[in-house]
Amino acid sequence: MPRGDLFPEIGTYETGYLPLSERHVMYYEQAGNPRGRPALFLHGGPGAGAGAVHRRFFDPSVWRIIIFDQRGAGRSRPLGGLSDNTTPHLVADIEILRRHLGIQQWLLFGGSWGSTLALAYAQAHPERVSGCVLRGVFLGRQQEVDWFLHGMGTVFPDAHADFIGFLTEGERGDVLGAYLRRLTNPDPAVHLPAARAWSIYEGTCSTLLPSPETVNAFAQDRTALGLARIEAYYFAHDLFLPPEGLLGRMHRIAHIPAEIVQGRYDMVCPAKTAFDLVEAWPNARLTVVPDAGHSALEAGIRRALVASVERFHGGR
Repeated sequence: MPRGDLFPEIGTYETGYLPLSERHVMYYEQAGNPRGRPALFLHGGPGAGAGAVHRRFFDPSVWRIIIFDQRGAGRSRPLGGLSDNTTPHLVADIEILRRHLGIQQWLLFGGSWGSTLALAYAQAHPERVSGCVLRGVFLGRQQEVDWFLHGMGTVFPDAHADFIGFLTEGERGDVLGAYLRRLTNPDPAVHLPAARAWSIYEGTCSTLLPSPETVNAFAQDRTALGLARIEAYYFAHDLFLPPEGLLGRMHRIAHIPAEIVQGRYDMVCPAKTAFDLVEAWPNARLTVVPDAGHSALEAGIRRALVASVERFHGGR
């Protein structure tokens, strides 16, 4: 019988800090079955960081669950660090972690920006990927960034008004540039309020129905700073993706099986992007959740993600 929801809370059996360069140190953890099938969780943002709840998408008796915080995010150091922080750096970091843990192949699990990074890594190292479970697909195209900065205001005009209203009138002609200047200002009195405004906007638009708990989580200083600063930086640099984009490299992973979960009313990463990806990926199966938005923790999304992982355990 298919499982209905997340698995119970579990602790880790290993945590560690892995030096990546002179500037960056990665936090990582392992949970579940040390002799199980490896699964790597890739958090969103970029810059959002991971949490204990993310272990619960996997059956701990079956999976060796590996979670890490990407450069500048969560418990990795330095928080919000932008130097040497690009998509190719993150892809290389995943390989450093894989070799450190002695893993040959793993299942990739990522939502939102995590789906972007999963695709970028899989395209760079297809031989290391046994499958993908992706949610709320984001391909990093200019139209998707424009939607985030402006288009979401068609559905969330109040949240968008607060997002834009945080800036002075003279700054509103270049919303991304204005936020990035504030977010990279060394003074916390300047960058922290900007980070909260950016992050609250994203959190408010992430669920189908209002969720004060979600917004409050996005508003916390540590989460907000990593998310807003790194996200704005990546947006300003075309997500550090190749000129042909991720869709232009799908031939490299056409053979890899994938499960894609998409909320019908996802306003952060609209469903059209997931459909575009599936059209380019013959070995992918799409599940559209009819009563959900963007958040991985909405009930329908949770159930669909757990079922997707279970299908990989059962041979798909």
